[in-house]
Amino acid sequence: MTTSLPRIFSGVQPTGNLHLGNYLGALRNWVKLQHDHECLFCVVDQHAITTWQDPAELHRATLEVAAAMVACGIDAGKHIVFNQSAVPGHAQLAWIFNCVARIGWMNRMTQFKDKAGKDRENASLGLLAYPSLMAADILVYRATHVPVGDDQKQHLELTRDIAAKFNNDFSARIGDLGLGVEMQAGDETVNGFFPLTEPLIDGPATRVMSLRDGTKKMSKSDPSDLSRINLTDDEDAISKKIRKAKTDPEPLPSGLDGLKGRPEAENLVGIYAALAGISRERVMAEFGGQQFSVFKPALADLAVEKLAPIAAEMRRISDDRAYVDAVLRDGGERAGAIAERTMKDVREIIGLLGD
Repeated sequence: MTTSLPRIFSGVQPTGNLHLGNYLGALRNWVKLQHDHECLFCVVDQHAITTWQDPAELHRATLEVAAAMVACGIDAGKHIVFNQSAVPGHAQLAWIFNCVARIGWMNRMTQFKDKAGKDRENASLGLLAYPSLMAADILVYRATHVPVGDDQKQHLELTRDIAAKFNNDFSARIGDLGLGVEMQAGDETVNGFFPLTEPLIDGPATRVMSLRDGTKKMSKSDPSDLSRINLTDDEDAISKKIRKAKTDPEPLPSGLDGLKGRPEAENLVGIYAALAGISRERVMAEFGGQQFSVFKPALADLAVEKLAPIAAEMRRISDDRAYVDAVLRDGGERAGAIAERTMKDVREIIGLLGD
């Protein structure tokens, strides 16, 4: 891997089946980013265990997510595909960041409040410290950019806060060791060890909602399999789910304003636009005024065209267990080499013994 390109880190949890929302919101964009960036794509299995996971299912899902990355077009030879627990530096740096970050910072994280609910005292400590591990995921590779969705923006802001506090707390030591680099902090140029990682937002986010309820995000945890299109679904399953997707009795409007208050219609139009790579305005120009009995078959055909080859490739790759194991082993070794260089410097900066 070269060091002249911006370095990207991004990850996905191995919990439940990957679905259309994961593809349009993350995986498809990762494929684009790998052409102009140095990339590390991680199956974040340690994040998954902040809530209890069946061990056998976690193992299976980790392999499936790795296969999905490659099936979607990630070049695992040029870039790095690996699982988080294969690199000890993630957990090592997370503990150091636990000692840098403040409890008040963690308590402000809205995702913790949402996931812990009213029974916060019974939530795992790992769930509370999740953002600290996420910061370590990124900064152990000194990544310059992270593609993020709306639900992770607050965590990336915290990553920047942790990096800035570490740089400030150990500024003299960093300078004495000659380990600082110049970076921009707003209008100011500062010197520090960890970069202030920037969010990478590639145009408007594709927010994919449930096929059964257009007001809810498409989710792996929804008990109804008809609510989502899994990346493992075959042609028949994809078509069936589009045909059964919830709609309303009115025809599609001729303009975007007509989608207001019609969440299911808006969702299906957005999915069509994202899969076709066109604007929602163009979708409305083609299908406005027509019934869903016309639009749904067209959407089903498009979804099958775009997604069925990925599902077939996922099945092919998943059946070759030796290949998936080799991808993760090679990725873990290459990621580990980068992480260990960072950790060697971090240990020296903060005064820990070790090579």
